[in-house]
Amino acid sequence: MKKNVIKILFLIAIPLLWQACSSDDNNDPDPDPNPPVETADVDVYVTTGDESMLFQHVPVSFNKKDNMSPYTVTLSPNTVYQEMEGFGAAFTGSTCYNLLKMSAENRAKLLKETFDPETGMGYSYIRISIGASDFSLGEYTYCDNAGIENFALHEYDKRDVIPVLKEILAINPAVKIMASPWTCPRWMKVDNLTNMAPYNSWTGGQLNPAYYADYATYFVKYIQAMKNAGIDIESITVQNEPLNGGNSASLYMTWQEQRDFIKNNLGPAFYTAGIETKIIVYDHNYNYDNISDQQSYPAKIYADSDAAQFIHGSAFHAYGGDKSELMNIHNAYPDKGLYFTEISIGDWGYTFASDLMWNAREVCIGTINNYCKAVLVWNFMLDADHGPYRPGGCNQCLGAVTLNASNTDVKRNSHFYTIGHLAKVIKPGAQRIKTSGYTATGLYYAGFKNTDGTYGVVLQNESQDARNVTVALDNKSFTYSVPANSMVSYLWEQ
Repeated sequence: MKKNVIKILFLIAIPLLWQACSSDDNNDPDPDPNPPVETADVDVYVTTGDESMLFQHVPVSFNKKDNMSPYTVTLSPNTVYQEMEGFGAAFTGSTCYNLLKMSAENRAKLLKETFDPETGMGYSYIRISIGASDFSLGEYTYCDNAGIENFALHEYDKRDVIPVLKEILAINPAVKIMASPWTCPRWMKVDNLTNMAPYNSWTGGQLNPAYYADYATYFVKYIQAMKNAGIDIESITVQNEPLNGGNSASLYMTWQEQRDFIKNNLGPAFYTAGIETKIIVYDHNYNYDNISDQQSYPAKIYADSDAAQFIHGSAFHAYGGDKSELMNIHNAYPDKGLYFTEISIGDWGYTFASDLMWNAREVCIGTINNYCKAVLVWNFMLDADHGPYRPGGCNQCLGAVTLNASNTDVKRNSHFYTIGHLAKVIKPGAQRIKTSGYTATGLYYAGFKNTDGTYGVVLQNESQDARNVTVALDNKSFTYSVPANSMVSYLWEQ
């Protein structure tokens, strides 16, 4: 009988032992990667494609044993790349108009959630339009009557945009502001540079070289007027989507035109006026809208040293081409900054889960790992009817948040969270540092050292399974089971 008992125990023990020793290819063998935490060493923020976790805070402790996990992402802070400037969205005229339809209490709550670096996500960079965009309450510039002496900020900006910007700056005074024109004043336009016929249209046309000096003065006056209104402009792009002459408000501007305008007029005008606002070129798609003689647009401008001396960097959108173009420009001119300034979501197949994954991979982590210093998405807020938008503009776009019909609350869309994941753990002035180690299909990440000595990592798991990922720096490590189809951010003090 005793022999039979021993035999039975042996037969039970063998499969249990085999189960304890086995593991699949994607999981750390630790049986409990997320044990209960008594004292949090690491702040983890998690958003999942199924929306079961939406920027959910999860405290995690450092591992108590030496790290032996093969699923480890290792940070190397002595290898540094670009300095980060910030993350955010566009506060168009439509966004600001919608925000002001909310009660002061509800608006303050949303803006604090978005911009407060301590209690909120800490958005740190926003983009506004110089004059009207395709998401404004009307078509206008700041000098619609011929003659630069007629320059004045528009009533829509004074009523909507500037008050909202001041509310944001009261929450986070360090927020940077980028400004971009969709068009010059119509009286400065010609139909093309051959015919040189006056072109009195908001859509298309080219800048008459005879008005280059006036247009440079226009930028100077704008920056000065905004400063007088209490708003500092960190950077400007010379023209939004310069190769798209078909937007509801637009101006076609080749690299040759932009080079000459900056070299002969805009750069010298900024210098003379003592303006330190950064000049950023291009601001359009990776593929240069497939126009053969406009390929490598920023690089061709940089090749002219007289123009390049005034230029801080170039900006890109993701509506055409591939983010690898960022690396091409960086490799050719590593001293010039790179900025990602626009992508929109909309009713053309949008789902929260699919865009969370695409945007995390292609825009957030993807552009940063290709040397972008800032990442901004398009409208922060649109209403339930996708607007207000201008005729001929996008009538399907969604904002990072959607204002409900009663103007009382918002639906937070994927862009709200993806930018939040960056802004929360990557502070302005942080340096991207080397990350290496664990690689797997659908796993993407980037690491950073902040100026306050903290470290941040942003990681994406695009697989259908959770992955136990360990992050290690020097002699400390921590492990978290990253959910399937999720974006995760880590912040800790080493």
